[in-house]
Amino acid sequence: MGIEIDLLKNYPKTKRDLKQRADEKTEEVRSIARKFDKEFFDGERKYGYGGFKYMSRFWQPVIPTFIEHFNLNENSKLLDVGCAKGFMLFDIKEAIPNITLKGVDISTYAIENAKEEVKPFLQVANAKNLPFEDNSFDVVISINTIHNLEKDECAKALKEIERVSKGKSFITVDAYRNEEEKEAMYAWNLTAKTIMSVEEWKNFFKEVGYTGDYYWFVP
Repeated sequence: MGIEIDLLKNYPKTKRDLKQRADEKTEEVRSIARKFDKEFFDGERKYGYGGFKYMSRFWQPVIPTFIEHFNLNENSKLLDVGCAKGFMLFDIKEAIPNITLKGVDISTYAIENAKEEVKPFLQVANAKNLPFEDNSFDVVISINTIHNLEKDECAKALKEIERVSKGKSFITVDAYRNEEEKEAMYAWNLTAKTIMSVEEWKNFFKEVGYTGDYYWFVP
């Protein structure tokens, strides 16, 4: 298995209103959010992002960490699983103009409304059935995505990441280390269907044969 490492350490931290989120989070709201359609990205805040627009301050500070960790260069091939509108891929392309990039997302809305500069590299696809040949990418990255699947589907997604990568990958998933973090996670979570403790995730990775690097999202 890979290593536990926070490659998003330079991603800006935002203050989250857990109480408001918990109060607004009805089953109807969750159902709408899980469609990952316009409401989730650009609808009311209670359904998701409340307006998903490109801002350089988010991913630009993170890209140098990715480049250093994975030794990315113009000959690298990288896949983003759960790429949304392609904002991270755009910033990677800005840093390494000739790098080969691909992005997939389950949301047709996100792909159709992706950043124009990277839209040609993106396509609609499900993480549990990636439309690529074995060993297609030097690096596969998936941020806060595979936990949106049921546990058995989550296992399929991890195996797919293993299959299409040449051995290097990085994922982040919803997790908790203690009861306080668990309470915060369940108050915040809107779309995830698989939430486990850090130790449960590590055991799960071993069970399904995921060998990439990983870290946790805790609100």
